Amino acid sequence: MKRKRETEREISQAIVRFEKEFMGRGPLEAKSYIIDDLVLVRLKNVLTPAEMKLAESEEARRGRYLIKQVRQELIEQGRPMLDAVIKGALDVNVVSLHTDISARTGERIIVFTLEKCPNLAEE
Repeated sequence: MKRKRETEREISQAIVRFEKEFMGRGPLEAKSYIIDDLVLVRLKNVLTPAEMKLAESEEARRGRYLIKQVRQELIEQGRPMLDAVIKGALDVNVVSLHTDISARTGERIIVFTLEKCPNLAEE
């Protein structure tokens, strides 16, 4: 039986790889948490230099909105890969994915809802 902490680390590493390969830049920090039938992933410092400039521009509100829109669309395009990461790590299907990004702090949260609670050993 897989251990919970190992699996959380595996998920974090896979999400960082996804961010680097699919989004073009990986976060500086990633942490995953498995809570019952949820997987919560917290990524820090995910914004590209161009996105940071856009978020700080004179029309920062519009820039932050555009960053959120583009990032949301990209996540939807990459959703099959993200679902496969979770399925591979937990052997449980993903039911839904929810995400948001702060264009102010560069932090992104991804929450996966699972078909059932994964069978993992606690440490």
